[in-house]
Amino acid sequence: MASHRRPKQQSRARVTVLTTAAAAAVVLSANAANAAPKLSKDQVKAKVDKLYEEAEQATEKYNGAKEKQQKLQKEISTIQDNVARGQQDLNKLRDGLGSLATSQYRTGGIDPSVQLFLSSNPDDFLDKASTLDQLSAQQVDALKKIQDKQRELAQERAEATEKLKDLSSTRTELENKKKEVQGKLADAQKLLNTLTAKEKADLAAQQQRADRSSSERVHLGDTPPASGRAGAAFSAAQSQIGKPYVYGATGPSSFDCSGLTSWAYAQAGVSIPRTSEAQANIGPHLSMSQLQVGDLVFFYGDLHHVGLYAGNGQVLHAPHTGAVVRYEAMADMPFQFGVRVN
Repeated sequence: MASHRRPKQQSRARVTVLTTAAAAAVVLSANAANAAPKLSKDQVKAKVDKLYEEAEQATEKYNGAKEKQQKLQKEISTIQDNVARGQQDLNKLRDGLGSLATSQYRTGGIDPSVQLFLSSNPDDFLDKASTLDQLSAQQVDALKKIQDKQRELAQERAEATEKLKDLSSTRTELENKKKEVQGKLADAQKLLNTLTAKEKADLAAQQQRADRSSSERVHLGDTPPASGRAGAAFSAAQSQIGKPYVYGATGPSSFDCSGLTSWAYAQAGVSIPRTSEAQANIGPHLSMSQLQVGDLVFFYGDLHHVGLYAGNGQVLHAPHTGAVVRYEAMADMPFQFGVRVN
């Protein structure tokens, strides 16, 4: 008689393992199919250049916040010094009124009005017109001086409080912009790390050729040479050719774009603002045909990049992270206008 045994069932655990493995295989297969292809060297360079441009935009905002922070710190320090001196003056005025009261006591008792003042707020006290009638001219003058000094100190303290709040928010903005710059640069480095050693070497060589050839190919042509302060600033910038771009740097070992221009003009004895946006507002705007060597030249719609006009359609500037101070054709960037420093 044939045996009619039921076929042995797979254990539930084994079925679960097989199902999970099959699902994982499907996911891995789908991920492999959808994985983005490896970017070419040129594609990586294009993305890195874009990140460098965005980092420079953030750098100029960072520079602005840093400059504002330094300005606020100086203003707050000045106000605090004024308040301290004002308090000393106020104390002297009060001491003077106290001496007056002592003198009155010696000659027949303290005037009730002075006695009242010494134990009350002079603002409230002086608001009472009837009281003024009881004071001598000397006392009125002393009380008004105290009242004016108290109001002055109150205003200065209120101003200091507002500036301290502004300083706090500026510090937050500064830190945020710093993180944004560092984030852009980190993203750029991650992209560069996807390249092979040979591709990295090729890009480095390409950058070196650009840095080297830029200084070899510039010719002033028919452009008049720079003179005066513009000439001195341009010569100073020329002396920094080959120095690396570093965000937030103002020289002399490294520069960002506006750091180079502000440093160069400082060597010529001219103080200009720190950021490219602020530098763009220090004089009338010039067209390409109006430019002279040493003029400031601005690029991009938000004016986040600035350099010095070198003549013959060239700019001397600190380009971006990974590059050095060099000459470059202005046609390589969207020129906006120039500004002459007077």
